[in-house]
Amino acid sequence: MARRTSIVSLNQISDINMTPLMDLTFILLITFIITFPLIEQGIAINLPKGSAADMMESKTRSISLNIEKQLYLDDVRVSPDELAAAVMDIGTSSPDTVIYVRADRNLPYGEVVAVMKMLHDANITKMALVTEAEQ
Repeated sequence: MARRTSIVSLNQISDINMTPLMDLTFILLITFIITFPLIEQGIAINLPKGSAADMMESKTRSISLNIEKQLYLDDVRVSPDELAAAVMDIGTSSPDTVIYVRADRNLPYGEVVAVMKMLHDANITKMALVTEAEQ
């Protein structure tokens, strides 16, 4: 007995399903929105409270001083001598750079003044003390 079956040709799907791609895009967007504020403040410092105008500058660097009196230049730990050399280099190569000084509120005043003296000795005139917004 002969078999009577028709060979059905398989149709190839030429459309891309966009739903998984949109889900992935939204998950990535939410991840970046959540993690971006954490990236900016990599060093844990208990900032003093205060109010000031926001500064928007194109060239910025940050110096952080935590409660253990450890110095950081742009989230990289440095010694006081390395910081002085780096700030001198910044002062000569790009004097328009704004330096943000972040220091723990419980540090003695003299520690912050020592950092600001380094900036003054390097002829850096654009500096700002970073504070936490008052609530």
